[in-house]
Amino acid sequence: MKEIFEWERMMLNELPLNFAFEVMFRSTIMFVVVLVALRATGKRGVKQLSIFETVIIIALGSAAGDPMFYEDVGLLPAFVVFTTVIFLYRGVTWLTGKSKWFEKLVEGETVCLIKEGRFSITEFKKESLAQDEFFSELRLKSIEHLGQVKNAYLEPSGEVSVFFYDDHEVRPGLPLLPDLYKIKKKEIKRKGNYACSFCGNTENLEPGTAICPNCKRDEWVFSIKTLRIS
Repeated sequence: MKEIFEWERMMLNELPLNFAFEVMFRSTIMFVVVLVALRATGKRGVKQLSIFETVIIIALGSAAGDPMFYEDVGLLPAFVVFTTVIFLYRGVTWLTGKSKWFEKLVEGETVCLIKEGRFSITEFKKESLAQDEFFSELRLKSIEHLGQVKNAYLEPSGEVSVFFYDDHEVRPGLPLLPDLYKIKKKEIKRKGNYACSFCGNTENLEPGTAICPNCKRDEWVFSIKTLRIS
């Protein structure tokens, strides 16, 4: 039975000390191979990754890791894995350029999440993106409320593309700032312009209760109409 905290086993695991030099050699070889492989996939492979490209990077990383320090894993099988993965990548890339259906299957498609200052409910439900997470993405782009946003798209890479209203077109919208958004009301106390807390639809409401005509929810947040500071 092996004892815990055996330093010799933890450091070398019964391997000779000079195996460290072999690890250095293996790591250098695999590092070069990874660089060559990423270069072969093109510049897009190291910039904004799609789901498919992320799978490729994970596969290459897994294939490179083991031969670096496992003595029973040879370098040649790793080369075969790299060659196979790169050929598959090139083949799939070629097919995505030839077939729109295949491109949509592998890469996904651009989805419009905000249209004219309010959420596209049907599209937003299809995505795994939580509302809080999406609000955070918009706040990072210095967006205070949805009335500043004409359209926002979720790209296949996971990036959010935003198109803004001109200053003179900005309308009242759902605030994205946490201290304002959390003040939700089901009963309106005073007349004013309010935004549905779920879809961002804005309405001029009288005191009392109201149902959003767009999403049928009944929670409202006082809308704001500040201009975007860029």
